[in-house]
Amino acid sequence: MERVQTTEENYANPKTCLFHVLFKAASLAFYILSALFIDSFVIIFVVTVFLAALDFWVVKNVSGRILVGLRWWNEIDERGESVWKFECLDQESLARMNKKDSWLFWWTLYITAVAWIFLAIFSLIRFQADYLLVVGVCLSLSIANIVGFTKCRKDAKKQIQQFASQTIASHLTSSLQSAFSIV
Repeated sequence: MERVQTTEENYANPKTCLFHVLFKAASLAFYILSALFIDSFVIIFVVTVFLAALDFWVVKNVSGRILVGLRWWNEIDERGESVWKFECLDQESLARMNKKDSWLFWWTLYITAVAWIFLAIFSLIRFQADYLLVVGVCLSLSIANIVGFTKCRKDAKKQIQQFASQTIASHLTSSLQSAFSIV
């Protein structure tokens, strides 16, 4: 019997995808469920922020690099000014990135921030300023990754466009030189 091959693409990096989602879900789930089972605000704060910090680190340094081929960081130069640094794979490697991996990366990045915003609104409605602090820290970590990777993606697209225009220009000039050298 012949096997029918599906054109549906699977995740290229399922373990990375799992941990990308797992840390986000862990920090959100712990924060939401801890209100039911834990009375200590300090424990809720420390564990939730710790899980969100793990998520921040994994996304920034591991899953961002593996799933979308991007990495960013921020440095302070000698004048004391903030400088964004970006790394991306070369054009060929970026073109070969798995679309499902990329989709999962970007959507979970945005959905997590939206979830933290809803939890912030909920804390405001319930007049819980202390829990708003927890949500604020987690939301800032999520937004930092969104801003960093969005800037990195724009920088990568700009680099690809520059590379393409330089390649076309060099090909055109070499073609013109060879055409005139024949004459």
